Amino acid sequence: MDNELTDRAQQLLKALVERYIHEGQPVGSRALARHSGVRLSPASVRNVMADLEEAGFVTAPHTSAGRVPTVRGYRFFVDSLLTVKPLTRQEVRRLESELRLDQEDPQALLSSASNLLSGVTRLAGVVTLPRRERNAWQRIEFVPLSETRVLAVVVFNDQDVENRVLQLERGYDPAQLQKAANYLNAHFAGKDLTEVRGALLEEMREARESMNALMLSAIRMAEQISGKEEDQGGYVMAGETNLMEFDELSDVEKLRRLFKAFNQKRDILHLLDQCIAAEGVQIFIGEEAGYRVFDECSIVTAPYGADDDVIGVLGVIGPTRMAYERVIPVVDMTARLLGHALNSRD
Repeated sequence: MDNELTDRAQQLLKALVERYIHEGQPVGSRALARHSGVRLSPASVRNVMADLEEAGFVTAPHTSAGRVPTVRGYRFFVDSLLTVKPLTRQEVRRLESELRLDQEDPQALLSSASNLLSGVTRLAGVVTLPRRERNAWQRIEFVPLSETRVLAVVVFNDQDVENRVLQLERGYDPAQLQKAANYLNAHFAGKDLTEVRGALLEEMREARESMNALMLSAIRMAEQISGKEEDQGGYVMAGETNLMEFDELSDVEKLRRLFKAFNQKRDILHLLDQCIAAEGVQIFIGEEAGYRVFDECSIVTAPYGADDDVIGVLGVIGPTRMAYERVIPVVDMTARLLGHALNSRD
């Protein structure tokens, strides 16, 4: 059990994790004996390392004499051995200046936060779009573009309007499109887009026989809009190429799968959305994320809010061998600063 680790085992595990994070090479017993601060012979250190390996906290890669932390070792380190120091006033001022809190455009502010996280941590920075701005439409209008292509003008609030091109199965004249918009505005305006898709499908099941063809088409149009939420972005990311600098992620196939996940966005959005209801910094290490593509990665997140509501999540994605002591306070403070900036805009 984790809580049964002796004090010296914990000290040696802490020293091993810190040294591996710093150097990126398996750590040998002789090096630990010299630099851990624990007064033990190399032979005694080897015995402790053997116990830690048997318990699943460290492993010996290939034929190397040294050891590296496992996911369980990192988790114990983060939960029990890591001391996170608050940022200094000077460091906070630097974050404030680089975040560009005077941005009027909310999208530019989110991009600034993503770039800031990437630049400071040298990892990939990610910020989800605010839920209140991306999820609930206030009004929708349809404009014909060609025989089967329609421009949907979706108004989310006074400041945010999105234009989405829909490919329909058949053509509609302007009067029919206006009727469809009127129907959708009457039944679904103000609802969260994540709820709309299910409501639309349920409405189609319950009322298919009594609804005319135009209303069914209107529902299909709205379903097409709500189903495209992920394609519209969902989050902004910066610094993906920073991950190429880490040996454990430099394998071409691993990078290809990781960048594919970044482009498809679905898995990352699902993972980040789990953090919406959580308080404070959340850390997913390796397979804890639940997606194989992130098995070699750690994801550190924090929710950000405005008007006392959590509206999004930001964080960094990097190798499990990341400098948690440095990354955690940066993510936490950036979330606080972003929330403050969004409140100031209201």
